[in-house]
Amino acid sequence: MTELRAFSFAPVDLDALAEAEGRVAVLIPEEGTLSPGVRRLNRLTKGAVARVVEDASWAKKKSGDVVTLAFPAGMKAEAVDIVVLERRPSVIEARKAGAKLAKSAGKSALTVLCENVKHPAEFAMGLALRGYDFAVRKSAEVEPLGAALVMCKDHEQAEDAATSTRAVAEGVVFTRDLVSEPANVLTTTEFANRLVALEDLGVEVEVLEEDKLTELGMGALLGVGMGSAMPSKVVIMRWNGGEGEPLALVGKGVVFDTGGISLKPAPGMEDMTMDMGGAGVVSGVMKTLALRKAKANVVGLVGLVENMPSSTAQRPGDIVTSMKGDTIEVLNTDAEGRLVLADVMWHAQISEKPRAMIDLATLTGAVIVALGHDNAGVFSNNTGFANDFLKAAKAEGEGAWQLPLAQVYDDLLKSAKADIKNIGGRAAGSITAAQFLQRFVKDDLPWIHLDIAGVAQDTKETALAPKGATGWGVMALDRLVRDTFETEAD
Repeated sequence: MTELRAFSFAPVDLDALAEAEGRVAVLIPEEGTLSPGVRRLNRLTKGAVARVVEDASWAKKKSGDVVTLAFPAGMKAEAVDIVVLERRPSVIEARKAGAKLAKSAGKSALTVLCENVKHPAEFAMGLALRGYDFAVRKSAEVEPLGAALVMCKDHEQAEDAATSTRAVAEGVVFTRDLVSEPANVLTTTEFANRLVALEDLGVEVEVLEEDKLTELGMGALLGVGMGSAMPSKVVIMRWNGGEGEPLALVGKGVVFDTGGISLKPAPGMEDMTMDMGGAGVVSGVMKTLALRKAKANVVGLVGLVENMPSSTAQRPGDIVTSMKGDTIEVLNTDAEGRLVLADVMWHAQISEKPRAMIDLATLTGAVIVALGHDNAGVFSNNTGFANDFLKAAKAEGEGAWQLPLAQVYDDLLKSAKADIKNIGGRAAGSITAAQFLQRFVKDDLPWIHLDIAGVAQDTKETALAPKGATGWGVMALDRLVRDTFETEAD
């Protein structure tokens, strides 16, 4: 797994600034007020910090912007980074400021003078997340990330808060690594093995192999993997940290998607290594919950398959029978994710008896057309549950937008030969996909479908991530569990 930048907290030690190696960072509000620690640093740099703040260009700076003084006189540090940040920033502002510092600092060790600035643990979390670099498949030796020492007034309180922020960051990075891996490495078997390793953190893990899936009647999921030499699997991860019925998280884990017989165009097909993004997010959330010992019962289920064209592959026009018993006419083998989810969602309800369920999938290109790369599509049969998630996503700065469900869209899925067909035409593609999934949700179960096709991976950097896998959803779902599903501590 990619290593996060290590960060720790300590009391403010102004005498140590002159001898600090690597880079030193200070936080100054937009109005340019110098705190006692910054004034000491200004004296060390022969007034260079004050000159930056007094320059006319400072008025144009925004929260999170960084001004760098290279090789400052009077200090051992290679640079001083001046970060624009209010003394009482929001959680999101603190994270973004930390992320911008990480981008400026590169791999250098850091000493950050936070003093009385609020949310130092969140600042450090942003610093760690933006320092991510998926380099494990490169042959050259990778330079390790230098550690960050954050000096702040309430350092013990910051360290306590960091127990959770580190856990969330570890979950995000676990998801990013899974999404970034090539399909020849992250096979269905390797994916399952990495999830079995979560047992070391106290997660109960069960792997269902193809013989068991056949016994359970998962004809929809098994049909997707028929053309691949890789075995199809379902992995169930149970975190039993609370009381009562669990929240079920279900992820689409198509480790590579050629489209099957309905073959995708060659340009861009290499990106289909990320078609297991939903399963990646579920895995990251489960790791986070285990690391922070969440007082909640949560079960994560992922369907792991590979969609390949071959002489044994599923054909357009085939009719398969789902675990629920509904028959499905497969008109397009590239609409495979909903087939995987249908069986795993049904199994989740039968075997785990959840109080609520959320599925995640890089399901449709249509949601990217509708919402771009800034928001995931949200669909739900329960207004209160949907609002809880949207509130959590907003609090964590992860874009999400609710789209409708209605009978008129469901009617587009009627089949002349089977109970349902797996596509409803070009119009409202992300909605008809959600309508398909809703048929596999029991009427009385609160359910959310998250179409993350546009947010799981980005061709440009985001606030907290470099270009590539984002880990979107781990923070929002952890917040949802924290706010809605956790029991009080003893």
